[in-house]
Amino acid sequence: MEFKKKILSNGLCLIGEVNKSAKSAAVGFFVKTGARDETLQINGVSHFLEHMLFKGTEKLNAFEVSEAFDKRGAEFNAATGEEYTIFYAKVLPEYLVEITELWIELMRPALRDEDFNIEKNVIKEEIAMYKDLPSFDVMDRCRNLYFDGHPCGNSILGSNESIDGLTAKQMRDYFTNRYAPNNIVLACAGNFDWSQISSVVEAGCGKWQKQDTGRELEDFPGSRKTERIEKTNLAREHICLMSPGVSAQDARRFAAILLGIVVGDDVGSRFFWELVDKALAEAASMQFGAMDGTGVFQSYIRCSSEKGTKVLDTIKDIFESLSKDGISEEELQKAKNKTLSALVIKNELPMGRLLDLGLNWTYLEEYRTIEDDINSIKGVTTDDVHSLIEQFDLGEFTQLSIGPEQNSG
Repeated sequence: MEFKKKILSNGLCLIGEVNKSAKSAAVGFFVKTGARDETLQINGVSHFLEHMLFKGTEKLNAFEVSEAFDKRGAEFNAATGEEYTIFYAKVLPEYLVEITELWIELMRPALRDEDFNIEKNVIKEEIAMYKDLPSFDVMDRCRNLYFDGHPCGNSILGSNESIDGLTAKQMRDYFTNRYAPNNIVLACAGNFDWSQISSVVEAGCGKWQKQDTGRELEDFPGSRKTERIEKTNLAREHICLMSPGVSAQDARRFAAILLGIVVGDDVGSRFFWELVDKALAEAASMQFGAMDGTGVFQSYIRCSSEKGTKVLDTIKDIFESLSKDGISEEELQKAKNKTLSALVIKNELPMGRLLDLGLNWTYLEEYRTIEDDINSIKGVTTDDVHSLIEQFDLGEFTQLSIGPEQNSG
């Protein structure tokens, strides 16, 4: 595999990893904007814009956009997160140039008033749908409680109130400011011709106007607040716990990933044996999420309300045991094997490789090979994990629960 890079005069970064033995190719725009870059008044605009890009351009309507992808057999989609928005497609190599040209056009959408007004209702339906999923709702609310006024706590979807109040002009202004070329990485992976793609991108993106973009990048300790919300339609208790971790720029992120697996993997973790296997909880997991300038350990537990206190006491015991005794070499090796298997399997395909390629550059401005990540994971020691446990006490968490009404009498 061969890595290529080109930065246009307006700041747009084009990167590629050429693999001539691959049978497919993938391309994606990685825009460094998400919920944390919004104000409360326009919360949800990043996700709204993701929808609007598929509504078409001055030349193409929504049907023609879909047809252009479909007739080339491309699998395409987009995703909005707290910190970035991604637009991507995987396709046969012979169509990569055409699909890249299509994405370039879509990245400068029409943003028509009539499309905006219609899409408002689509967004509000999506908000309602996710509010009906307590596993999503509890995580979304807990993030807001944890960050407690910091923009990292903004909901990706926004609220009915923020979407109702959002204007087309506010959306266009946000687009101009955040979808600037110096805030975008365009990545390609798989079997493609670098010089051909480079020429297409230079011609299509070279006149985009640079903007001043910024983002708060301080670490955040978490609010450590506790809150419970009652809902009449629920039969189970849904609990989310969040505590601080290292940032995406911190080399210790690999140790943090492995710690999350030791504690909260779906199978074979401490949560699994102490909570799920013993029938205290139906689901119990913990994951580490590295973010721009900060990071979080996030747990989700589903159980009966009657067992909620016992579950939380057990979790506190697990965290205290970690602080006292650390983890074993066997636990660490098992976590490494799981992580390495998932990493290698994902990166066997250009689409999986594209995501790591683009996100590494978005966060680090660094090219990392699969071997780099493999070696970083293999190099983590129990001492590395114990140092993390000492610095970041998992027991100092923010807690939000959603469950059925409790009788007070």
